[in-house]
Amino acid sequence: MPQNGHDAARRFYGGALGMNETAPPTSLDTASLVWFRAGTDGHEVHCFVDHHSGRCSSAQHLCLQVDDLEAFRQRLTDHDVAIETATPIHNRPRLFVRDPFDNLIELTQILGDYDE
Repeated sequence: MPQNGHDAARRFYGGALGMNETAPPTSLDTASLVWFRAGTDGHEVHCFVDHHSGRCSSAQHLCLQVDDLEAFRQRLTDHDVAIETATPIHNRPRLFVRDPFDNLIELTQILGDYDE
């Protein structure tokens, strides 16, 4: 994220995606970090200040599994987040969004094996 991206990270990951912010380790430069819990299994999303922030590749992305994709679609719409369509995958309804720093985020719901 850029130097001034902390509030935008909180609005997107905390507000639009509903993740809970967690304190980063005090041994790190906490003024340059915003961390979020991604579920209850120990996964986290770490946003950090990158002075050379920019898109590396349109294919690079983070994928988050959600329980109810349509509920997330509505939540994102309510937060004015633009939704990008995704190529369908059997038993994996999904959508793409961009965070405030132009990182690509995939949200998917796993309904079964994709090769069934």
